[in-house]
Amino acid sequence: MRTVELVCSPGLEVAVRAVWGRLAAAGLPSLARNIHPTNRPHLTLAAVDEFPSGVEHRLAELFDAALPVPVTLDRVVVLDGSAPLVWLVRPTAALTGLHAAVWDVLAEADGHRPWHAPDAWVPHLSLALRFRNADLRLARAVAGGQRPTGDFDAARSYDGTDRTVTPLAGRG
Repeated sequence: MRTVELVCSPGLEVAVRAVWGRLAAAGLPSLARNIHPTNRPHLTLAAVDEFPSGVEHRLAELFDAALPVPVTLDRVVVLDGSAPLVWLVRPTAALTGLHAAVWDVLAEADGHRPWHAPDAWVPHLSLALRFRNADLRLARAVAGGQRPTGDFDAARSYDGTDRTVTPLAGRG
């Protein structure tokens, strides 16, 4: 599987990692426990089985023209009631337009993950992958009520087969 992801600006990344740390310190599930070097806050725009020929170059051109994209984080929720704990990203015209453009570039790819499709996508930054809805109130208290702002200032692709990242623009 190959993903297309936006990467947080340094200040926004620090804010998200701080919440990861506070969740872990409170004994709650947290991505702070994932020590793999590719683990960092990101927004997934799409995931496909493989990139068709030339797609990385087209994505790089798209991101070079579109980034940075301003972002404001919203509330903390559990998606689907018992799955990932996430910080929702407020969708803007720039962000949803970029998302649609990525899907256009990937139109010929096989194995699109439907939850990233433009009509189903819920923009978010993950805080924990397996989370019980019953712990949401505590998680919100630990996360605090702030609504951090920043930018998505880089893009990358994660290769799930060999667990590596390829920069597509910026710091990746």
